[in-house]
Amino acid sequence: MSKDTSPIKVTILDKEYLIGCEEEEKESLRQSVDYLNQQMAEIKSGGGVIGAERIAVMTALNITNELLAYKKENQDYTFKIDSTLKRLQSKINDALTRDKQLDMVDSDIPVSEPISQGG
Repeated sequence: MSKDTSPIKVTILDKEYLIGCEEEEKESLRQSVDYLNQQMAEIKSGGGVIGAERIAVMTALNITNELLAYKKENQDYTFKIDSTLKRLQSKINDALTRDKQLDMVDSDIPVSEPISQGG
């Protein structure tokens, strides 16, 4: 099923674009445009890059670098979490195994009848 899209007008580096966008994605698109404009303005104001196309390419490279750094950080974090979970699972399994062994040892001990007091 195709969702309804409607065009939304955005301005990127002083140039207007019409972009088809689903209603629930409009806020995300606006945030993306704001971020992109901010990054492009920083490169433009630096003065080292001239021309909209070059500014766009440099901005794309910077944003890609941020994304890749974030992905690596996320992978490292996920690996640490996975390692911690495996270590905890191992400790839980060891504790359950010891508990079962103790239960088995306890069940081998004969239980005597309580001694009655007088009678």
